[in-house]
Amino acid sequence: MSVQIIQKDGAPEYAIVPYEEYERLVERAEMLEDIQDYDVAKQAFEHGKEERVPAEVVNRILDGESPVRVWREHRGLSASQLADACKVTVSANSQIESGRRKPSRDTLKAIAVTLTVDVDDLIL
Repeated sequence: MSVQIIQKDGAPEYAIVPYEEYERLVERAEMLEDIQDYDVAKQAFEHGKEERVPAEVVNRILDGESPVRVWREHRGLSASQLADACKVTVSANSQIESGRRKPSRDTLKAIAVTLTVDVDDLIL
């Protein structure tokens, strides 16, 4: 590898490398970041800080089903249990799940807390 060092006030300030070498270094740095991100995620799973989401849940949401309904069913709650926990009527919950009604910010937050998901997981 040929590197040209540019100095400023007698100390190295810049290193100039061939472009191909630069690309290789960037690729290796990105790979290292990926490995580090993987290690962090793996530790989070091992310590119960993160949850693995089954493909069925993801696929149902991607296929257009209501995220509220999918997560509610995944958590094993009935519609009335979710409604009670969030202090809304069963009818309101049904309308939210069917998309006929948008929940208020507070209701959406209550649903997320009850289902132990982020609010973002409930918004398409």
